[in-house]
Amino acid sequence: MKVFVLLGAIASFLAVALGAFGAHGLEGKIPDRYLDIWKTAVHYQMFHAVGLFVIALLLAKWPNASTLVTAGWMMVAGIILFSGSLYVLSVTQIKPLGAITPFGGVAFLIAWALVAYVAFKQ
Repeated sequence: MKVFVLLGAIASFLAVALGAFGAHGLEGKIPDRYLDIWKTAVHYQMFHAVGLFVIALLLAKWPNASTLVTAGWMMVAGIILFSGSLYVLSVTQIKPLGAITPFGGVAFLIAWALVAYVAFKQ
């Protein structure tokens, strides 16, 4: 449980910092299209950082639900693959990097499906 609180806090901190960097450090330096991609990365990172807190709370309620641990790690993988690939794409504008992003999206979907599964089973 603690690990997901810690990872959620780190991901939230980074989402705020990266959002501010995008708004103040990248505006006017990269095309608007890529700034929008950066914003998408920040939004998804923050949503799923909150998701990590939700998983931590659910683990406090259902400590034997090991599927929640898997869901948490899938969410972390999703943040890295989805948001991370979009951050790199935004600043490098290397379009093939966008091919990584769907893997992060799938990780997010799996994470939320696992949370739903655990809620249904409990």
